[in-house]
Amino acid sequence: MISIEVSLENIDDAAVDFLQKTEGCRHFAFYGSMGAGKTTFIKALCKALGAPGVVTSPTFALVNEYGGRAEMIYHFDFYRINKPEEVFDIGCEEYFTSGGYCFVEWPEKAEIALPKDICKVYIKELENGNREVLRIHG
Repeated sequence: MISIEVSLENIDDAAVDFLQKTEGCRHFAFYGSMGAGKTTFIKALCKALGAPGVVTSPTFALVNEYGGRAEMIYHFDFYRINKPEEVFDIGCEEYFTSGGYCFVEWPEKAEIALPKDICKVYIKELENGNREVLRIHG
């Protein structure tokens, strides 16, 4: 288990630290309430991995693709999924077997489509306004 306290001031360093501490993991499921900071932290992770340009939430597209320094990065947002089976329509299996990084927001909406070895990450707001990023397993 790892736990990192993240603020907007240290988010870039926290993203690098997180990636180092989770080396070897390519699939991440981000759990947290609306406004917890999932998208903001994933943007920092994409930046740390060398994603060019602006990283945005794929709320309506379901997945955004970014070329990183060494491999592809896939950012999923399953918030608007009505049935878990819908994620198969976008070819999620191909993304998860591609070898690239996969960051999934709202994974609880489509648990059946997630790889068994996915790293589960929980983000919650702290009283001081910072966020705690907690990787439980994976």
